[in-house]
Amino acid sequence: MGVDEVAAIRTTAAAFASWDALYGGGVIRQAVHVQLQHYVSLLGARAVPEVRSELFSAVGYFSHVAGFMAFDAYAHDDARRMFQLALSCAEEADDWHLRAKVLYCLALQATWCGDPDAGLTFTEFSLVRADRVTATERAMLHTARSRALAKLGRVQEAAAAVGVADEEFARRVLRDERPWTAYYNSAHHDGQIGLALWDLAVAGRFTSQARDRLVGALDAMPAGHARAKSIGMTKLASLVMATGDPAEAAVLGRQALDWSGPIRSRRAADDLGDLRGFAQAHGDRKDVAELSHRIGTVIG
Repeated sequence: MGVDEVAAIRTTAAAFASWDALYGGGVIRQAVHVQLQHYVSLLGARAVPEVRSELFSAVGYFSHVAGFMAFDAYAHDDARRMFQLALSCAEEADDWHLRAKVLYCLALQATWCGDPDAGLTFTEFSLVRADRVTATERAMLHTARSRALAKLGRVQEAAAAVGVADEEFARRVLRDERPWTAYYNSAHHDGQIGLALWDLAVAGRFTSQARDRLVGALDAMPAGHARAKSIGMTKLASLVMATGDPAEAAVLGRQALDWSGPIRSRRAADDLGDLRGFAQAHGDRKDVAELSHRIGTVIG
């Protein structure tokens, strides 16, 4: 194995990550899985120590991409195995940056699957040596921590974690970014903070802050991140439907549906289902009833 082969693995991983961000993980996941098996078979190839370390890091990156696709498609057992493989590769390569990213994803998955306590554990584990990762990586980890704390109902701790995440993001240095964090700009950060505050906001806490973050993220989200934009708009519509003007929420919900057209993401579909649930309280309104019917035609 040489540097060219390692570079090819990284390039392939980045290409699949871009596809995932645009269309979701459900379209080409099986092809990615087959490719991952091939790359894992290369880990025993002969290479000088420096290249061997880079090989493990590259395969770990690819496994992380495959794991997130599986997570997005709700193949959760596959996702956990791929994330754990990515974590093992990161540790073998002594790649603390990849380790942080994988633990961040494990935290998100655990919290999404209804185990925020495990999500919190993953973030705490990842921050044991916070000095070894970049400010962007620390910001991401603290947003995941805030989401877990919000799910656990620990309101003040969740808000404090948001503050720490903002402080870390303000310290980021672009030249320090790794391939798996280069995408994480201010729009993505605001989006993650908005999602972290969302559980508190629908219960009447930090409502304006959550809305402002989600709106800011949507306004600045770069091209190529259609899934993030669709999920953000759906969450904003649900927040407004639960706490604000149902007419405005119906408009936002229609926009979310327009954006979700080509995306194949179980997470995005579930968020639309949540929006339909919040709409039930306003089912006597024609615009809201039409939105609920349209959601039903999309997600069943």
